[in-house]
Amino acid sequence: MPITYTISDLAKEFDLTTRAMRFYEDMGLLQPERTGPAGRNRIYSARDRTRLRLTLRAKRLGLSLSEAKDIIDVYDSPRDTGAQLRKFLEVLGQHRQQLEDRMADLQMNLDEVREHENEARQLLDKVDGAK
Repeated sequence: MPITYTISDLAKEFDLTTRAMRFYEDMGLLQPERTGPAGRNRIYSARDRTRLRLTLRAKRLGLSLSEAKDIIDVYDSPRDTGAQLRKFLEVLGQHRQQLEDRMADLQMNLDEVREHENEARQLLDKVDGAK
């Protein structure tokens, strides 16, 4: 019999709320089997557990959930490994470029703040020297 997990099992293991788990399900990242009255109980497979782990790893990298889903879906399909790796590199390259652009903007802002700090210190030195 295959290993299965409840929503509580995975939520606890990955330090998530059950609400977050249901959100990932709504996004198509997880596809638990539904059992019980009106399908209210969710049974997650080892595949779902792996997809959740990959989703959280993608989030830590700063990828959006839709980017994470695209990558995970590519790896989950029985396609050519080369195509999968090219897609992964494409998404990572785009994300890296976004991060580098943001870092450049932050560096410019930081440089401007330092410039204003220096100007304020020089003015303060003049004010203090005039006393």
